[in-house]
Amino acid sequence: ENVSRETFNFEVGNGMKKIITVQHTESIHHINGMVGSWTDWKLTNKGKEEAKKIALHLKEEIQGEKFTLFSSDLIRAKQTAEPIADVLGINAIFKKELRERNLGKCCGKSIKWLKDNLQCKEVTIDDKLFSDAESRRDEWNRLTPFFNEIMESHDENIIIVSHGDLLSVFNTMFLGLPIESLNQLEIWGNSGGVSHMYIDDEGKKFIKMISNMEYVK
Repeated sequence: ENVSRETFNFEVGNGMKKIITVQHTESIHHINGMVGSWTDWKLTNKGKEEAKKIALHLKEEIQGEKFTLFSSDLIRAKQTAEPIADVLGINAIFKKELRERNLGKCCGKSIKWLKDNLQCKEVTIDDKLFSDAESRRDEWNRLTPFFNEIMESHDENIIIVSHGDLLSVFNTMFLGLPIESLNQLEIWGNSGGVSHMYIDDEGKKFIKMISNMEYVK
């Protein structure tokens, strides 16, 4: 099945940086009522098939271009990244900085437990659901060194496999918006969604596509 995306079919100058982000596919915690966060859930069988489809579509689209692949080191992200690495013939680099937000003591618990035992309602980027959890600011600060590293690197083509909350922060960073903007807006995606971003020769940033779900079909 061909996927209509029209992603790489425009003039690309020397030095243009391309970033493809992939939100990990269906995980067991998506269907069993449990919290994701730093609990190390595996993909469902459906999620594994979705990851393979993403890999094949990316191979068709990239057409031999060389990419550097980074992924969260949590199992559900690794299982999404590994088929991409295999199909593209590259190694995945696993980074703790790309993990989902740490929600502290509710890791390993159900969503119902989270709601019943919530210590603090999240209203601003500095609120923590639990005393040992990360706030959005904590998550932002954890991601910042990695973000700066890839922005400053000579790697022109980059794939990032991560999680919904983390990628929302990444999207905000990419646009150059301040962290406080997360109090008013979110650029959110779905599991299995693929996004394309570019920085042209003049340093202008483009988001060509956000959380396209055609890749899992």
